[in-house]
Amino acid sequence: MDLRVEKTKRSIINAFLNIRSRKPLEKITIKELAELAEINKATFYLHYHDVYDLSESLERDVVESTLHGIEHPEYIFEKTEQFTRELTVAFSANEQLIKILFEGNRGERFVTLLENGIIALIRQAYPDYNPSMERKMTMTYLIYGGYYTYFKYCDYGLDSIIDVISKFSGKVIEPYGDGKEENKS
Repeated sequence: MDLRVEKTKRSIINAFLNIRSRKPLEKITIKELAELAEINKATFYLHYHDVYDLSESLERDVVESTLHGIEHPEYIFEKTEQFTRELTVAFSANEQLIKILFEGNRGERFVTLLENGIIALIRQAYPDYNPSMERKMTMTYLIYGGYYTYFKYCDYGLDSIIDVISKFSGKVIEPYGDGKEENKS
């Protein structure tokens, strides 16, 4: 990518994050974004359709970054505590951007995108994976519960949060065994 284009996009993104940290997405205008990024409105439109397009692009990047932090998504049922540790550390690594981009009425969007991404990663590792409805519900519970618990208590110290969330997750999955029987189809 051209260095000027890269610099312009970085300026737009930084301006957007600055404004987004103070305002809901619906209240951000292209005019104020362009002023803060020190570009004209036409330059913004060369890169994005509107602020929603920019936000969704950044949201996808944060979800991808979080997913890359989960080394073993297939461990969700096999080694649940380790999976949960990886998930919680991935939340921590992306915490600031998640808080900015998914604040307010966009909060559930992150965890929905994350769950879909984890399912896709598991299907890559196990193409024939066909979980029961009970397994699907357990997975949702682990992902959503881990997410909301992490962000409610993230100011209390990463190590203690990881330990508690991991222990809870291990207890949730115990009644189901290791799940290997469902990986066979």
